[in-house]
Amino acid sequence: MNRPARLVTAVLITSAALLLTACGGGDAGSDDNGKIAGADAGGQKTASPSASRSDSAKRPEIKLPSDVKLTFTPEETGNSVKDAILRDNAEFHRALDAAIVAQNPGLPALKYYTDGEGAAAAQKWVQQFKDAGWTVTGSVRYFNRVVKVKSTTNAAIGYCGDESKGYSRVIKTGELKGTKVTKDNYVAYSAQVTKNEQGVWQLVKITSTRGAVGCQA
Repeated sequence: MNRPARLVTAVLITSAALLLTACGGGDAGSDDNGKIAGADAGGQKTASPSASRSDSAKRPEIKLPSDVKLTFTPEETGNSVKDAILRDNAEFHRALDAAIVAQNPGLPALKYYTDGEGAAAAQKWVQQFKDAGWTVTGSVRYFNRVVKVKSTTNAAIGYCGDESKGYSRVIKTGELKGTKVTKDNYVAYSAQVTKNEQGVWQLVKITSTRGAVGCQA
């Protein structure tokens, strides 16, 4: 997935960094840049699976256009704690996409699934899309998701992203960019999450490596 040159930036949070940068591949000339997918603003909207899930937290309903396809594997592990973390990780990505679709860095759903440094960087990332007049469309696959629970309120999650069927789109013209598939379409993510008082596993930090060999299988 390709991005305009002015969006090829990295948002670094203290020494660890929540890396929210340009989509790789195509003709942008970026490498080792993180990416979190966005979504097209038109089309039929479908609700997030979490909308019907009952638990102690009143999670927001997240809707994305029908031309935006996000898949997450595995969805479950059989461990209730790890499964909750996987669900909220998926909801974070959907919320970020919804914010890009709405061109709204302050979208409540995005704030709901992020906290502190993570929230600040995610909002800045959406603002870059808005400033450039770009969004994305197509399919993004998140896979090989592995959770490591560190305590009752802290965990880490590692996973891969396949952006080979996702494309950047100029909102005003509908022009698609970044249709050429390269190794940079495959990204390795490492995220830190914390559980808040409502039981939501919020993203606080995330780093990424574009062109990761382990994610190209």
